[in-house]
Amino acid sequence: MTDGAGGGAGAGLARVSGALLAMSRHLEVRDVLKTIVVSARELLNAEYSALGVPDDHGGFAQFVVDGVSEEQWKAIGPLPRQHGILAAMLKDATPQRLADVRQDPRFEGWPSAHPDMSDFIGLPIADGDDVLGALFLANKRCPKPEGSCGFTGDDEELLGILAQHAAIALTNARLYERSRELTIAGERARLAHELHDAVSQKLFSLRLTAQAATALVDRDPVRAKEELHQITLLAAEAADELRSAVVELRPAGLDEDGLVATLRTQVQVLDRAHSARVTFSSRGVRALPAAQEEALLRVAQEALHNALRHADAQNVGVSLTRHGQGARLRVSDDGNGFDPWAVRRAGRHLGLVSMRDRAGGVGGAMTVDSAPGKGTVIEMEVPGG
Repeated sequence: MTDGAGGGAGAGLARVSGALLAMSRHLEVRDVLKTIVVSARELLNAEYSALGVPDDHGGFAQFVVDGVSEEQWKAIGPLPRQHGILAAMLKDATPQRLADVRQDPRFEGWPSAHPDMSDFIGLPIADGDDVLGALFLANKRCPKPEGSCGFTGDDEELLGILAQHAAIALTNARLYERSRELTIAGERARLAHELHDAVSQKLFSLRLTAQAATALVDRDPVRAKEELHQITLLAAEAADELRSAVVELRPAGLDEDGLVATLRTQVQVLDRAHSARVTFSSRGVRALPAAQEEALLRVAQEALHNALRHADAQNVGVSLTRHGQGARLRVSDDGNGFDPWAVRRAGRHLGLVSMRDRAGGVGGAMTVDSAPGKGTVIEMEVPGG
């Protein structure tokens, strides 16, 4: 087999290998889709590439492009429908290779802002009989004799290998997201249970204390006043429990707002909800793979929970800074501190095990620096993507 872009079979296979490795690094569907289109465009040396994931209503649930600027993409307008050549690939699950897509009888035109395309190659991404999407490329970067197709049979073979592995990567990513949804649902159920227990206990104490105050009003006003003061404290504690639970139960908003904005918002809410001063700072942080951003957010939430609920801290600081291609999270407090080894021996983990698991699960690392009376510093680093 020869490499359609030049360089021989070895170069072509090396690029395929690199593309497959790139796909295997990601677990989020949106990251996998983007990696597929970028890898396909580089592999076949094309000017444009795109991948559409169909919905059940004649449109596309997701549509990812490479080679088109953000301004161009916005100007093009709404996502395409399943028609023409795209529909043929999705319906028949057959490859399409055309010398000039504009001359094909199935071609139905495109919006005025759409870039001009000529030679075209497209393959379905299928898992058995289930068509997961359509991958297509246009305008191969090479001299094109008049009337001939820029994409070759070798290109189609390379793209076929990529499409097979793309189906595996996309299926794995969907399974991962489904398992994560179940995990999040489990976490929310646990939080709801904790909220019920904590607030129920506070309300029970409030009721007993109110009854005691009522009984003491006439015969011991001083004691009654003390009980009423206790009611005020218990009510404040119940309110804190509710506020903390709402913050944890509320969707993170990572997809819409990004990690920095999501962390900043949650820190601001916690600063209002607790007597401790909670601050946030960030510097130079770039967008990270979705799994790494979620892991950083969850570790920050757990560390904040420990500092505000267990450490009796007066000041808690959260910082997120760029670290190489990735990022470093730091959560510090001036609270009671603890002996990490003693905590581990006693079987009390303060969420440290789950935090380490989250860090390790995305190729990162976490350190804990604490001692009785010295506060705590938790740092987590992720490699980026």
